[in-house]
Amino acid sequence: MSEFPNDGAFASLPLTPELLANLDSLGYRAMTPVQARSLPLILAGRDVIAQAKTGSGKTAAFGLGLLSRLVVTHFRVQTLVLCPTRELADQVAGEIRRLARTLANVKVLTLCGGAPLGPQLASLAHGAHIVVGTPGRVEEHLRKGTLDLSSLETLVLDEADRMLGMGFQAAMEAIVAETPVDRQTLLFSATFSDEIRRIAGGLMRDPAEVAVVEAHDETTIRQRLYRVADESERFSVLCRLLLQYQPRSSVVFCNTRRETQEVADALCEVGFSALALHGDLEQRDRDRILVLFANHSVSILVATDVAARGLDIEALDAVFNYQIARDLEVHIHRIGRTGRAGSSGMACTLVTERESYRLERLVEFLGEPLEEAPLPPRDVLAQVPFKPDMATLQLDGGKKQKVRPGDILGALTGDGGIAGDQVGKIKVLERSAYVAVQREVAKAALAQLGTGKLKGRSFRARRISR
Repeated sequence: MSEFPNDGAFASLPLTPELLANLDSLGYRAMTPVQARSLPLILAGRDVIAQAKTGSGKTAAFGLGLLSRLVVTHFRVQTLVLCPTRELADQVAGEIRRLARTLANVKVLTLCGGAPLGPQLASLAHGAHIVVGTPGRVEEHLRKGTLDLSSLETLVLDEADRMLGMGFQAAMEAIVAETPVDRQTLLFSATFSDEIRRIAGGLMRDPAEVAVVEAHDETTIRQRLYRVADESERFSVLCRLLLQYQPRSSVVFCNTRRETQEVADALCEVGFSALALHGDLEQRDRDRILVLFANHSVSILVATDVAARGLDIEALDAVFNYQIARDLEVHIHRIGRTGRAGSSGMACTLVTERESYRLERLVEFLGEPLEEAPLPPRDVLAQVPFKPDMATLQLDGGKKQKVRPGDILGALTGDGGIAGDQVGKIKVLERSAYVAVQREVAKAALAQLGTGKLKGRSFRARRISR
């Protein structure tokens, strides 16, 4: 089955009626390029190595493939999906659950570092069909003998290039050694580097290659180059750009952890809403920062490239390259985080005279010059920095206390409460929950949670965003 469906419709694929009905209810009509090119091969049982970035629809591509192969009556681990980060693993598991909701009793389990081991051991003891996890934690369970992959049918390596870049190669090889040799292997990567091809050669059997490289044009991403007089001016220029364009949601990329924290702190000092994301953070702090950024309680995320890998950041208005990335391929990944799904985005790169050589290399790598733009006027600095739309409240109850998003929404909008359209994203974790509300009603929402009850009991609530 090497030919692709002509009309690009999911109905043209040999999927079960249950899966097709669910796709229709989810609004999935036409396939994305990576789905149209890889799904027929996956459904035919081929090993596939696919070049596709986050946001291309790759999760549904391999998700539909593994669900088509699943035998629900055989209660054993039939699929393992490895992801570079806990955040991506959670997103992938959530998408697979959505795709599987019309199938009876499909159990999807996440196994990630940064989460307690005990609950994972209990979940594994009860069994699962599909495991989604990070290499380090999956390898740990294999060492402890708490995870059995002897019945594995499908192995998926999602964002394999990032797993390699984060040092997971040894763990990945140890995991693969515990899987049957006749499994189907699907490898998804944003790049087709020599290292990826070498890894694929050792893991896969005659893999079919699918490359979907979506170029960003001026209609989706506007790339601009801003020349900075000297290093002392760099931060001032960043502030001027933020004040001129006022993006609702933006990421500032720095090359070092130290600079990431320094820039975030400096932005806060002059009145912006910014948080730093880097490798020195504890997992709980990282989770909190990502919740605040995703629900628009923080406008600016200042991040290193490694910390930002694997994050599916939606509706990003702008990316600011505080410096040119050391790895030129990383520059492509950075700007690719904005202008997704047909929306427009902006990528601004700051360059000093000392970085001229790196700029020449970048232009050569891109194959086209970057458009130089004039710096915003200095008087823009007299403006008051913009504030985020939302504020976040944290409750000290979560899934362990049987708290659901609907319970929180009901408590906020109950007698004398705020309007439902003033409530934003709600994220319920194991022992806590986060809810975003419009900034102007944060005080009233906090009071409402403080006086009301969830599940017949009171929970402490506090505001955690500035």
